[in-house]
Amino acid sequence: MQIAVNIAVLASIYALICCGYVLIYRATRVLSLAHGELMMLGAYGLYATASLFKGHPLIALAAAAGLALAVGLAVYAALMWRMTGESVLAAVLATIALGILLRGAMMLAFGTLTQHPLRDLGWENASIGLPGGARISAVGAALILSTGLVYGGLFAFLRGTRWGMRMRAAGQNPLLAAQRGIGLHGIYALSWGLATFTGGLAGMLIALDAGLESTLVIIGLKAFPAALVGGLDSLVGALAGSLVVASAEVLLIQYVDPLLSDVVPFFVLLAMLVVRPWGLFGTREELDRV
Repeated sequence: MQIAVNIAVLASIYALICCGYVLIYRATRVLSLAHGELMMLGAYGLYATASLFKGHPLIALAAAAGLALAVGLAVYAALMWRMTGESVLAAVLATIALGILLRGAMMLAFGTLTQHPLRDLGWENASIGLPGGARISAVGAALILSTGLVYGGLFAFLRGTRWGMRMRAAGQNPLLAAQRGIGLHGIYALSWGLATFTGGLAGMLIALDAGLESTLVIIGLKAFPAALVGGLDSLVGALAGSLVVASAEVLLIQYVDPLLSDVVPFFVLLAMLVVRPWGLFGTREELDRV
């Protein structure tokens, strides 16, 4: 039972990060390799707001979430809109450069010491007993709940709102969408904002559970194979890929060697590339673009 709980928590972490990769790629056809750094920036944003709004944890959380959304919009407005119409390689290289810049800036601003925003918020990460003798931390339970709410909200947004349908249309055929009067730059900015918000939320929850340090970006990198395993243009695939990767990682840690944790996602990815390169729920024609 405890293994199932560990898989659920890790899969929730990966899924919450993966949806950012999927949102950006699905709308703009750009593979964002700065997503791990943006996730870590969201966590440092919570650390900053927790210090700024001491005694008001809910305000600190809301401010950090709003800051993450604003950062995503700013990234598109300041950098990625210039990549519109350029080659895919140029856009990917731009995200790599952005990631390096953000990582260096965060190290200069916050240092390399482990921070504990949960303590600054005045909360405790209580251990919750579950049937079968398993236990889960309060933040771990919040991770699972947050992932369910985020994906439910995204599915409802994409299928039931005008902006969501516009985002889907822009991803499927940007030229036709533009001819129908859809503002592509607004859609692309929204996709970056939502992706950075969900990634920042994942970073905040991870930092609350395990502390905040510079290695947090590695978790964002490990979530990337999960997005590819599920299919880079599918939110359902992001959930499935996260579950597959998390299951393999937890089981190998439990029964083989904990040192394998950092390489298991990439082994799973290599196996998937051999069998089904476009992922479990990805569309086959996307292979050439990836």
